[in-house]
Amino acid sequence: MNMDKFASSFSNFGKTVSSSVTPFAARSQQWIKEQTGNAGEKTELPHDYIELETRIEALKQTHQKLLAATSQYANEAYDYPPNIRESVVDMGKSISEKVNLLSKASSASEAQAAITAPPSAKPQPKTFSHAIARASLAGSQALAMATPQGSTEPDPLAQALEKFAIAEEKVGETRLEQDEAIQGKFLSGWSTTLNQSLKAADKARTAVMNARLTLDAAKSRAAAGGRHEESYTEPQRRAIEQAEDVFVEKVDEATSVMRNVLDTPEPLRNLAELAKAQAEFHARAAEILEEVSRSIAEVQMENETSYRKAREGQ
Repeated sequence: MNMDKFASSFSNFGKTVSSSVTPFAARSQQWIKEQTGNAGEKTELPHDYIELETRIEALKQTHQKLLAATSQYANEAYDYPPNIRESVVDMGKSISEKVNLLSKASSASEAQAAITAPPSAKPQPKTFSHAIARASLAGSQALAMATPQGSTEPDPLAQALEKFAIAEEKVGETRLEQDEAIQGKFLSGWSTTLNQSLKAADKARTAVMNARLTLDAAKSRAAAGGRHEESYTEPQRRAIEQAEDVFVEKVDEATSVMRNVLDTPEPLRNLAELAKAQAEFHARAAEILEEVSRSIAEVQMENETSYRKAREGQ
């Protein structure tokens, strides 16, 4: 083996490693000094830059907290009651499908078959409104099947429960539409801002911190032993000047990145979509429930009228 060639290669390798590790080691040493209170004066960041950092931190925390709360919209069962135990039969077909099958049933056995019909290809949603709908229809059918055969009057509560079941299913479907809109028009946008734009700002801020640590480390090395600036060597002056140039460059870059993140209208646009989706859901749900409320009230009035007549005729 040519030892001179090996020595030369090893020396070059050592220089490469030294050039990549030394800046990191210098920054790390400077950071440790600052944390332990053993560092000299730190290079100050521009006031405007510090204000931008404060605003970026506030924006990031806002995104993190609201996303933590609203991410539930991506979980279909976020309002599904934990105490409910529904069977495969209960979850089999939708309320509208079961009501359609029940309307065609001409006997108790056909009605029972409609209730226990094989499940649809798509599982039924696990939302609070859908659970209420399924419980209401099950109650409606239980009362209807318990009504004596030959009775000319259907059970009024069974009628009302069926109407209520249909309405609650509609509310549940509307809630799922709301969730889909929020996922696409709010969660997606805010996640992108947090994971891309704000992450880019954090990366730029880290570059500034590293540049500042490198600069202060160069100043610290030059001032070792209590030397004043006028006694610095030429290499030390050049190292400080180069570090200052990099520091200023990184501050300018980070300032530009942070301003762009803070100025974009996207988060506000996304928030408007969140509010709109909620408003549309609640408005539609109110319409559905108001309509079924009037319908059930009519059944109630008819039932009370029949009840009074029956009592008067006794």
